[in-house]
Amino acid sequence: MEKTGCAVVGGGPAGMMLGLLLARAGVRVTVLEKHADFLRDFRGDTVHPSTIRLIDELGLGQEFRRLPQSRLKNVVFPVPGGAAVTMGDFDALPPPYNYIAMMPQWDFLSFLADAAAQEPGFTLLMSHTATGLVRNGGRVRGVRFRTADGTQDELLADLVVATDGRHSVLRTAAGLAPKEFPVPFDTWWFRLPRYPSETGEVAGLVPAFGPGEALLALFRTDYYQMGYLAAKGADARIRAEGVEAFRRRVEALRPDLADRVDAIASLDDLHWLDVRLNRLHSWHINGLLFIGDAAHAMSPAGGVGINLAIQDAAAAAEYLAPALLRGRVTTADLEKVERRRRLPTVIVQSVQRLMQHAIFGPILTGKRTKFPAAALFFARHVPAFRKIIPRFIAFGPRPEHAPAFARRAEPQPQP
Repeated sequence: MEKTGCAVVGGGPAGMMLGLLLARAGVRVTVLEKHADFLRDFRGDTVHPSTIRLIDELGLGQEFRRLPQSRLKNVVFPVPGGAAVTMGDFDALPPPYNYIAMMPQWDFLSFLADAAAQEPGFTLLMSHTATGLVRNGGRVRGVRFRTADGTQDELLADLVVATDGRHSVLRTAAGLAPKEFPVPFDTWWFRLPRYPSETGEVAGLVPAFGPGEALLALFRTDYYQMGYLAAKGADARIRAEGVEAFRRRVEALRPDLADRVDAIASLDDLHWLDVRLNRLHSWHINGLLFIGDAAHAMSPAGGVGINLAIQDAAAAAEYLAPALLRGRVTTADLEKVERRRRLPTVIVQSVQRLMQHAIFGPILTGKRTKFPAAALFFARHVPAFRKIIPRFIAFGPRPEHAPAFARRAEPQPQP
C-alpha cells in the first residue's frame, strides 16, 4: 500500500491534464489508467482553441503543433439546388486560435503524458483498474485497484479525483447516480478514404440528412471521419441488416462517396457510441471529486466534451493545488471547483438539448429531412450569426487559463 497526494483515476484528457498541472505545482500525483496504452479510436479527436491556448500557456505549443493533425476551419451545410451555406467559420476567429485541431486522441494523451513525466512528482500507472474506494472516518482516503496480473492493492491519497468517464466505476462505488436527460440518437463512427486528388486544404465538417438518419463527414488529412446518426436503440437493427445495407445507407446520404463505401469491410468497422447527456447533482463527497464525463456526460454535438473536461481540470488544479500542498483538502475546496464549472456545464448541455429538440429529434423521427430553414437564413444573411457558433464551440461560456504555477516559457530554438 502506497500513499500519494492526489490519486487521479482515468488517463483520459481530463485526468492527464490534471496530473500535469498538479505535478507542476509540486503536488505528488498518481494517475491510474486501466488500459495498457492510449490506442482507442474515435475518442475525442477534436482539440479546441480553448485547449490549444491552455497548451500555449504551459509552454508546450510548439511541440503540440508538431504532432500530426489536420485543421477544421468551418462547418458547411450543403443545400439541394443551391450554394452550400457556411454555418460557422472558425477562420474568422483571432489567430492563432482560429481552428480546431483534429488528431487521434492517443497522440494527444501521449503528448500530455510525456510532458507530465518531466515533473518529479508525477506517476502514471497503466493497466491499473480502479475497483473501489478506501474509506475511513466518513472520508474517502484512497482507491482500490487491480493490476494486469490480477493483483489487488490500495493507493492512499489526500484526494481522489474521478476522471473515469461516463461509466465511472468510482461514481458507482460512491453510490451516486447522474440525472439523465433524454437523447434521441446514437452515433456510429467509421472511416472512408480520401483520394490523393482530394487532399488539398483540410477544412470542414459537412452533414447530410435523410428520413430518420444523418451523416457527418469530418475532413482529415487522408481520410474522412464519418459519423452516422440514427435513433437511439438502433444498433441491433443496423447489425442485423448487415454491412451491405449499411453501405447503401451511406451511398443514399452521400452519393459522391459511393465509390469508396467498400472500405467498410464489415460492421466491425463501426464504432458505436451510446450517446449520453447527464450530470451529477453534486460532483463531490468528502475526499472525492468528479470532473469531466464522470461528472457530466456530453453529447458529441459540437465535439465539446473533451474540451469541457480539460477546462474542469484547469479549474480543479487552480483551486486544489494549495490545499494539496498543505496535505488537507476540505469539502469547501471541492465545492469551489464545482461552483466554478457547473454553470458552463449547464449552459453547454442546455444548448445541446436545444439542438436535439430543434434539429436531431425531428430528423431522427422522420418529421424533418433537412436543416431548419430559419438557421440557414441567418447563416446566409446575418454575419454575426456565423461568428457566434464558432466562438461558442471554440471557447465555451467560461474558458479557463493555465494556473500561474504551471506556466512555462516556450523553449527557444538553438542557433
